[in-house]
Amino acid sequence: MNSKLFSLLFSFILIGGCHSSKQTTKTSPVLENTVTNEKTDDNANQIDNAEWEIHKVSDAIIYKYHHFNNLFDSNQSITILDVNLNKNVKIDIPYVTSGFIKTSEAAINTNTTAAINGSYFNTSTGGSTVFFKKNDEIIKDAPEGFTTYRENAGLALDASGKASILKKPTDGWQIVNVNSLLTSGPLLIYDGKVIEQVDAKFNTNRHPRTAVGVTEKNHLIAVVVDGRSSEAHGMSTEELAVLMQTLGCTDAMNLDGGGSSTAWVKNRGVVNYPSDNEKFDHEGERGVATVITFIEK
Repeated sequence: MNSKLFSLLFSFILIGGCHSSKQTTKTSPVLENTVTNEKTDDNANQIDNAEWEIHKVSDAIIYKYHHFNNLFDSNQSITILDVNLNKNVKIDIPYVTSGFIKTSEAAINTNTTAAINGSYFNTSTGGSTVFFKKNDEIIKDAPEGFTTYRENAGLALDASGKASILKKPTDGWQIVNVNSLLTSGPLLIYDGKVIEQVDAKFNTNRHPRTAVGVTEKNHLIAVVVDGRSSEAHGMSTEELAVLMQTLGCTDAMNLDGGGSSTAWVKNRGVVNYPSDNEKFDHEGERGVATVITFIEK
């Protein structure tokens, strides 16, 4: 074989090999997504099939708890308040403009049936740090320089107490015409679709989390995920969105978390494991600025 013909054959083989390699590269993201979806389905099945401790708190409210040993490849301690808004129940948002109030204190003071902590606050002086309106009065105006994805969602209550989860309008929260509005974020699910999260440690790291969502059957699902413990690792916001979607939420949002994450039930007290005392018990509750209460009328 002469040298020119050999060179031509060698070039043909080389080009064919490179083409094959590019085809493999194009298909690999599909394989990765398939694995991710399989893991998501597996976690959703675990949540659906778990033997939840179920307690009827009132005619409108059910409290559930379960400890998972391998959900999202981690230990998870999850408390759920399932509030049937078709029943005679009122949602309220007790608050302080300075200083702090514990979720349990606000609940007891207002003869509440069940409660969770609310949104972000100034950890030095107290008071909300996100837009908050109650009974048509703006308690805290929109903050300047606040992390955008942490106030891109809102829990809205109309005059009758009907709840919905809103996405922040382009023109800001001031234009939203509702009776009461507590903002927070990130938005987890909107119109049935899981929202892609900003790649930031606040989202990707596991923390204790509090979230609320609404279902097609007009139930409000309030969730508290424990964390910062070997018994409870906490969740990323992506994992939290999977949880909320599996629980049937068509819209859902993240609230303040960390040591603030608290769930309280009448005649039971604090039912989750707040982390502010760095122990896995019911005593580590932190003072906050806003509380979301559910009151049987």
